[in-house]
Amino acid sequence: MIENRMLDAPIPSRSEDWLLQAEGLAKSFPGVQALQGVRLAVAQGRVHAVLGENGAGKSTLMRLLTGEEQPDQGVIRLRGQTVVIRNPHHALTLGIAMIHQELQVFPALTVTENLFMGREPQRGILGWIDRARMMTEARRLLQLLNIPVSPLARMGDLSVAQMQGVEIAKALSVQAGLVIMDEPTSALSEPEVSALFRIIADLKQQGTAILYVSHKLDEIFRIADTVTVLRDGRHIATRNISELNPEKLIDLMAGRELNLAGARPVLGVRPDNKPSPPSPKPAAALSARELTRQGAYTDISFDVHPGEILGLAGLMGAGRTELVSALYGLCPADRGSVFINGQPVKIRSPREGMALGIAMVTEDRRGQGLVLPMSVKHNLTLANLKRYCWGPFILTNQENRLADEQIRAYRIKARDRNQKVEHLSGGNQQKIVLAKALLGEPKVLILDEPTRGIDIGTKSELYPWIRQLARSGLAVILVSSELPEILALSDRIMVLRQGRLSAELDPRQTTQEEILKFAMPT
Repeated sequence: MIENRMLDAPIPSRSEDWLLQAEGLAKSFPGVQALQGVRLAVAQGRVHAVLGENGAGKSTLMRLLTGEEQPDQGVIRLRGQTVVIRNPHHALTLGIAMIHQELQVFPALTVTENLFMGREPQRGILGWIDRARMMTEARRLLQLLNIPVSPLARMGDLSVAQMQGVEIAKALSVQAGLVIMDEPTSALSEPEVSALFRIIADLKQQGTAILYVSHKLDEIFRIADTVTVLRDGRHIATRNISELNPEKLIDLMAGRELNLAGARPVLGVRPDNKPSPPSPKPAAALSARELTRQGAYTDISFDVHPGEILGLAGLMGAGRTELVSALYGLCPADRGSVFINGQPVKIRSPREGMALGIAMVTEDRRGQGLVLPMSVKHNLTLANLKRYCWGPFILTNQENRLADEQIRAYRIKARDRNQKVEHLSGGNQQKIVLAKALLGEPKVLILDEPTRGIDIGTKSELYPWIRQLARSGLAVILVSSELPEILALSDRIMVLRQGRLSAELDPRQTTQEEILKFAMPT
């Protein structure tokens, strides 16, 4: 839904009012021209969105602006002065802070220590760290963003959504002149998103520039003043948001006609051809009875049937990821029962889950779904390597053939099967995670935030695939923070609130507002 537009900020009339300008930026990696002749101008007190499909060059551009990479060509000017941004710490000293899509945290340290790493406040002539001041400021930042996390919590014990909230708080604490936000809401629920947007509005009034990268078009039309579109590493257009509508923006991004029946949920519109739930239902493929894990969820019972997509909705911290992780064996429940095709089973590890016909696409694809330094081929086949072995020997020809088949079937954009996964875009990485999960021919597929950080073009491919998987007989459990996505894909919706099942809804007869009502804490 496109509403609540922030007040448009005026376009600068003088060149010195541009906070950041980039001209002719180019960057290449082995076999890939990531950027070519890109230009960008960001004004003070404005939200400047950067859009493009996965692989368009957005993340590379952000890395150049924060010093993580150096451009092959081009110049960057900050407040009219040419600068060479040597590294991310140098960028911070220049007043440029970034919230990364892929989290960069210290998992063994506390939330407070992560917030102030490298810039801890000191006291006394000996320079002791002022931990009391750190704790007070950490509490203020977390409360400001409504993040339900203790400042003393260990970062590695938090969910992806909670860690992303802490990263947002960290970037905001720097009080930078330019804050770069790369998919900052990808793991946040609507209340957290609204809180973030209120802070963005405050930052605009203070004169802070926001460079905002997102695939969620409703967010762009809600908060952006200006939009720059990249395609295939090139600058396509820069427009005031008032000159655009969703259709024009999609056309600029894709340069081709998209299957909007699959993409409409991104724009807040349910597709007209949504399949009806199967009737009568076959026997449950997976059943859970009174599953409980202390501090995460309590007495959860449900069934999911072959050919059904069961949507799981709830706010950050409601226990959704913890619940589906128990079904796969990542974090077993403390008590309760799980049944596969009516037979009781014990799932204490992912290996046991896979052996029982359960596959899972985790919400953290880079941390849990992929081995980034390895090739596309090895990431695709690693989990099912026994299928391509003869005794202790890997049948390389068979492995190569299967990898090539998957690359074609899932339209994975890679130089070849031997390209390292870390050099691919987020959308292509997610296709590899999904293909790998399906190679085991599962009967139950768990999708935890499957479109997190994915562009509208890739979503238009993934949505029909997910529906087709269900039609082929898979039981699908879908966890998503995007309520339009839950409504568009699910046959049935379960809502979790503070670790308990609060409602079971028919997506054809409910709304986003009703789902939020059942998700909000009492």
